[in-house]
Amino acid sequence: MKAIVLVIVGAAIGLCGPAQARTLDAIRASGALGLCAHPNSLPFARKSGDPPGFQVELGQVLARELGVPLRLDWIITQYQMRSANCDILLDVIADREAQGETRLRLSKPYYRTGVALAVPSSSALTSFKSLSEHTKVGVQVGSVAAMIIGQRRVPISTFGFETDSLDAVSNHEIDAAAVTPTAASYFNLTHPDKALRILDRDEGVADLNWNVAVGMVRPDDALREAIDGALERLRNDGTIDRIYGRYGIVLQAPR
Repeated sequence: MKAIVLVIVGAAIGLCGPAQARTLDAIRASGALGLCAHPNSLPFARKSGDPPGFQVELGQVLARELGVPLRLDWIITQYQMRSANCDILLDVIADREAQGETRLRLSKPYYRTGVALAVPSSSALTSFKSLSEHTKVGVQVGSVAAMIIGQRRVPISTFGFETDSLDAVSNHEIDAAAVTPTAASYFNLTHPDKALRILDRDEGVADLNWNVAVGMVRPDDALREAIDGALERLRNDGTIDRIYGRYGIVLQAPR
């Protein structure tokens, strides 16, 4: 079921394994590490403008750790990834079942996230358990959250994008939005006059929580070890936390 929410964490890029992949030696010989990202999906990434998105910033420091510059491969649909020939994707759900047919190999996880509730600062809601037949919740169409909350007979309102449901909460059109903490935190950063309260995730619902990793396209062992080593160093020295922090996001350690 987690595959449904992969679109959220992967910035709506759609994932599918391309025909080619490269070893660490080949990446260094070619002189670049290729990152696939969406060209217009802040806070994840964007093709032009400042800030560039945390995936671009993290990709740059990972490439530096490997001793090469970063090459950005901009994709929007899963079909484009077949010919993009990139080496990695970021913010990928660290779960083999969630990956389905992506055939991505996963690094060690570098943070934990999931689905949280964003509510107005004046809301009496305190958790998913406090939802009832009297509370309307915004959910992304086709998401696991939509199914789980709907099964609890809580009224839902579907949206195509998380930002739309957050706008609806801030305008008091709905009582809460079931979104990633990433989306809610960036909304608060960019809408300080409409800041929402982000409730803690419910770790009791496994399908609404997951670790996040680097997805690698058919890497060799040397590339996987290099990425894992780089992530450990960048976590330990606070680099990853600082990158995400510039987008208003406080990371939680993986579990």
